[in-house]
Amino acid sequence: MDLLLHLRRTLDELDAPRWPEPSADATHLVRKVHALRRVPLGELGAADLRVLVSQQVALAYVVPLAVRLLVEEPLLDAYYYGGDLLLATVNVPARVWGLFPELARELRDAVARLPQGAFAGLPRGATEEIGRFLASAQRNS
Repeated sequence: MDLLLHLRRTLDELDAPRWPEPSADATHLVRKVHALRRVPLGELGAADLRVLVSQQVALAYVVPLAVRLLVEEPLLDAYYYGGDLLLATVNVPARVWGLFPELARELRDAVARLPQGAFAGLPRGATEEIGRFLASAQRNS
């Protein structure tokens, strides 16, 4: 899939069926995700991608965009802390990485280039989550 062809389109257009408006009593997060599905892909920022990846929404469209950012800056601070988008992305289900083995390799290589101790400021368990992704990406390459 060539994402550049889709950057002007929204997830509601690309990821059928379109989602209805959230209910009146929906949480802030639900409202946010619904709203993000109506934003053209090319306008989604790092924080938006972190939300969509974390909520596992339209991963076939948002993971390539997240990886594009992470290859340039693996410990990007999307919203909460440096590395928050990385943690969301490495926790994507293996079936999604199976669709994008080249992206998994690119992300693995970018993370592997980080200096030792780069994950010291991440939340507890983050190093293990990243390690699992690196091991899985290595096995599948």
